[in-house]
Amino acid sequence: MHSCKGEQQLSEYKLVRKQNRHEKTMVRVKECCIGDGDLTVIAGPCAVEEEEMTFELARALKHMGVHILRGGVFKPRTSPYSFQGLGWNGLEILAAAGQNAGLPVITEVTEAGDVEKVSRYADILQVGSRNMQNFGLLKEMGRSGRPVLLKRGFSATLEEWLLAAEYIMSAGNNQVILCERGIRTFENYTRNTFDINAIPALKRLTHLPVLADPSHGTGRRELVEPVALAAVAAGADGIMVEVHPQPENALSDGFQSLRPHELAPLINRARAVRDALHTGCVAR
Repeated sequence: MHSCKGEQQLSEYKLVRKQNRHEKTMVRVKECCIGDGDLTVIAGPCAVEEEEMTFELARALKHMGVHILRGGVFKPRTSPYSFQGLGWNGLEILAAAGQNAGLPVITEVTEAGDVEKVSRYADILQVGSRNMQNFGLLKEMGRSGRPVLLKRGFSATLEEWLLAAEYIMSAGNNQVILCERGIRTFENYTRNTFDINAIPALKRLTHLPVLADPSHGTGRRELVEPVALAAVAAGADGIMVEVHPQPENALSDGFQSLRPHELAPLINRARAVRDALHTGCVAR
């Protein structure tokens, strides 16, 4: 987007472009404010699997300082034979677990017709990577009145991603959060290639808050923490991490999920990186 053509195309971003708004957008979700300078932590299982486990995990995450509980209930999977989520029953479990722990909840919506009903349970609506250019869904998200977390498509350019955000905002919703979750490249050691460039680039281009998802960005548990710290150092407003009490038995993405005891030190180190940046004391 450094070319003359790219600069001309910036004029299409009437609402997301940084130059068109004097202040940074801060997205408020109950007591949490995303983009206010603090580090927002979203965590939870890839998929809601069972009620008791979800409740226990939510309470543990709250104790660690997590701000928002995540959990998938409608799971768009590459294979039709993979676990597709618990659907509406899972959504009720997620909402109840969040209420019990005192955490707002976020979940993915896959169908435009489900937006209104999901909005009754979820505090933030997520657009997943596969739906980033589902324009009917984006428009409905714009009419929802709920904050929206927009994940980058796994083959999307920054321009396409920002214009997807423009769809949501042009429909009347300015509470949009961008989430970098890795893109598809020829590399196959990791599930995706986490685009660290995207974070400082977006900070220059848009006023919207930017989060990082190192779980999907790497697909490997041992890489989640270092990539999360790199994202925070690059300027991310928060991180979104998958956590499961027994990843080896998870029905979805256990190989990239942290165990609860692995999350607390990650949060502490991520906050230390953010604090160091704010005080100008980053080690060189």
